[in-house]
Amino acid sequence: MLKLKTQLTLPAVGLSGFETPLSEEEAAVQAGMHRFAKEVMRPLGAELDRMTAEEVIAPGSPYWSIFAEYAKLGLDPAMLAELPPDVAVRMESLIFEELGWGDPGLGVTLAVAGFPLQMAAAFGSKELVDLCTGRIGCWMITHPDKGSDVQVFDMAREWPAGQPGNKGNMWGKVQGDEIVINGQCSAWVSNGAVAQVALGYIGAEYDGSFFDEDGRPHGMCVVIPLDLPGVSKGKPLDKIGQRPLPQGEIYFDNVRIPKRFAIALKDEYYGNVAAVWSYAGSTMSQSFTGVARAAFEMALQYCHERKQGGRPLIDHQLTRYRLGDMLRRVEVCRSVARRSLAYARLSPQSHPYFTASAKVTVTQEAMKVVDEALQLFGGSGTSREYPIEKLYRDTRVALIEDGENYVLTMRLGLLAQQLYAEGWSQN
Repeated sequence: MLKLKTQLTLPAVGLSGFETPLSEEEAAVQAGMHRFAKEVMRPLGAELDRMTAEEVIAPGSPYWSIFAEYAKLGLDPAMLAELPPDVAVRMESLIFEELGWGDPGLGVTLAVAGFPLQMAAAFGSKELVDLCTGRIGCWMITHPDKGSDVQVFDMAREWPAGQPGNKGNMWGKVQGDEIVINGQCSAWVSNGAVAQVALGYIGAEYDGSFFDEDGRPHGMCVVIPLDLPGVSKGKPLDKIGQRPLPQGEIYFDNVRIPKRFAIALKDEYYGNVAAVWSYAGSTMSQSFTGVARAAFEMALQYCHERKQGGRPLIDHQLTRYRLGDMLRRVEVCRSVARRSLAYARLSPQSHPYFTASAKVTVTQEAMKVVDEALQLFGGSGTSREYPIEKLYRDTRVALIEDGENYVLTMRLGLLAQQLYAEGWSQN
């Protein structure tokens, strides 16, 4: 029903923009997350950004404090599981938006750190839950020669005819009650330089073959403790953005784990990949909504402080247009991010190509917002005195992180082709 007002008022608005009313619990969680993002993540992220990759992970580095500080918030993943599904979606969005607002690199490190534990809990193995609890985790899915190829599901449409798929640089083989692992993951594995346990998606040999009858590579999903004999690590990756996020290679030389540490083998592998990738893509969308919001807020404040032409920037019509356009894009990010998260969590048949397309939209829009914010700062935006240049570098990385945006968009087109073949949109 239409709600009538008797007075002109400004709209209801909060940390996450033009939000429908939050419950008491939601408001409390958002406020606590915002304090953590502002008082812990931002200053720590700025400090780590100026350090070398080796200094970030060195003993005594302030980086290590983030895990204890985050634990104080008491945000156990089980909390979300106890909420009604639609409420859990919004709560998850609020949490990860604040993490991105605070520092996207640290936000990713915190999200990925608990990934193996969440998988162990979903799998229902108390042994693996105990193994992962209190340990820093990583999601190990890309290899030096197998980046975007991990997303190839449809060999007939995506791969050259008659050629086997890409099995990658890391593989496992079941030998009795054990799995033997060899090879290496890529340098882009988030938390790879610091992880104590890995959720690994690797090639696999079954019955003497790495491929099924269509040439699609076999795989396995396994939880791997990283303190086992035969495990070693390379140097942390030195990169332009998200420098507080330690990424790096992990090497495996005849590493043996119990077969019961496997989450998915052979026929269950690709369904598991699809489910987990849908989760990861939706997390990126929430986080970079927070980044876009952070850039907008920095620009809004600066435009009230900086004077040009005898008046504050905010009093110029063109500035108002540019800020309005940025705010519109932030709201687009939030809407797309939440819709994709709801689909990933609530749909009986989610799919990673859709969630990945939301990651593309959000990161592209966030990049436009950050770029415009830096432009409004003028020459000051290029100085390390202002945090907007860091956000620019952090966001540019996200256009490749968790799947390069052009490749992900191409796969959304492939999904349209696949659905059309099944009768979709032909009514």
